[in-house]
Amino acid sequence: MDTEIIFLVEESPAGGYEARALGHSIFTEADSFEALKKQVREAVHCHFEEDERPHLIRLHLVRDEVIAA
Repeated sequence: MDTEIIFLVEESPAGGYEARALGHSIFTEADSFEALKKQVREAVHCHFEEDERPHLIRLHLVRDEVIAA
């Protein structure tokens, strides 16, 4: 059993945020970061049985920004 699960979080091109679990088939999205945290928690609870559920959820926010040279 893993004690932690990591989600890669990116801003969605359509607005809001998208989160994808690393090493697991879990994906969710929401309009705000606060709503995304709730969605991620619910997705983890649905994906894992209680005795297999990670104790920590880490959200790794990746922001892609382009600037002129």
